[in-house]
Amino acid sequence: MENTSIIGIISFIIVVLFLLFAAFLLTVKTTKKLSNKLLASFLIITAIDISVFFYHNFIELPPSIEMLRIQVSSFKDPLLFLYILSVIYSDFKLKLKHSVLLLPWVASFIILLPNFFLEQKNEQFQFLLNYSETFEGQFIIVMNRIIEVIYIIAEIYYLIRYRKLLLENYTSKEAFYYYHWLKQLIIFILVGQTLTFIKGTIRDSGNYNENYVNVFRIILLSFGLFFTFWLVFKALISPKLFRGIAVNLRLSKEMGTLDNSNNETKYNKQIQHIKNFMINEEPFLDPSLTVKSLSEKTDIPHRELSILINQELGQHFFDFINKYRIEKAMSILKDSSKKKQTVLEILYEVGFNSKSSFNTAFKKHTNTTPTTYRKSH
Repeated sequence: MENTSIIGIISFIIVVLFLLFAAFLLTVKTTKKLSNKLLASFLIITAIDISVFFYHNFIELPPSIEMLRIQVSSFKDPLLFLYILSVIYSDFKLKLKHSVLLLPWVASFIILLPNFFLEQKNEQFQFLLNYSETFEGQFIIVMNRIIEVIYIIAEIYYLIRYRKLLLENYTSKEAFYYYHWLKQLIIFILVGQTLTFIKGTIRDSGNYNENYVNVFRIILLSFGLFFTFWLVFKALISPKLFRGIAVNLRLSKEMGTLDNSNNETKYNKQIQHIKNFMINEEPFLDPSLTVKSLSEKTDIPHRELSILINQELGQHFFDFINKYRIEKAMSILKDSSKKKQTVLEILYEVGFNSKSSFNTAFKKHTNTTPTTYRKSH
């Protein structure tokens, strides 16, 4: 079977799967409707882009419609970026300011207007035939490449920021489970974007072997097929996808610093109050404890508490809380009267909700496993 036939078959399968999954996202009942709509739109636009490998076998589009089909692919990056924001932040909403993301597409349309859209059909066919060699085509291609790189950097930045926010505000495994889900999604998409970027660069260079490019297309489409099955599988085993965090949640360093020059005594007392509260009241036993809930329990403003823990004590909230949980677990493991308690029972008792997260935290603080620690004590 020729490479072009393989490309057509794989791309057709991907388009069908993308459209079916998009239909599912648009019709399924969920509280995250905006996220589903953005992801569905991304899949639909991607399907339209991929359809170039087989649609001409069934229909022949007018040149103006074909050019719009080509340019509509520029919506993929902003849709994906907005989708990522919508799943990170639980209260994310589309605003007028987000319309600025459409400017590259508007710019492309304006650039193509005089020498393509306002021309006769024959001239449009000729323009399409030599699109990558025209000044307009080269400018748009380079512009889109630069914008694509900017979006990749922005997606990585928000993923890293998301992890830091979780570490500074949450301790539950569930919150980090959604982060790992999102990290996997972004990694898959970044791999796809990188492959697409390389393929496009080779294709638009003007000096390339068509068979070599077709092989690269098969690799890219095979990856897309694998990604599709992975996406459906993840959606089936994790129907809620993401919980998200508040859109106005900020990192402690973004909140500024405490005025220690005038209130050093006050902040030292607050730190001591936090430590005493942790020992006496043991709020860390709550597996869903957050900075906000601890703030309410200790009567320390959320901003001050976040800065005190994450900056003054030099610890992420996640590590700060787990330290007390591990110390509690260590005392139980050393207690001979509680030797019948299993490690699983202990980890739930001290505030953890999974064996893997407990073992990881325990080894980080003690350099040994819970079982080994119990035997040695």
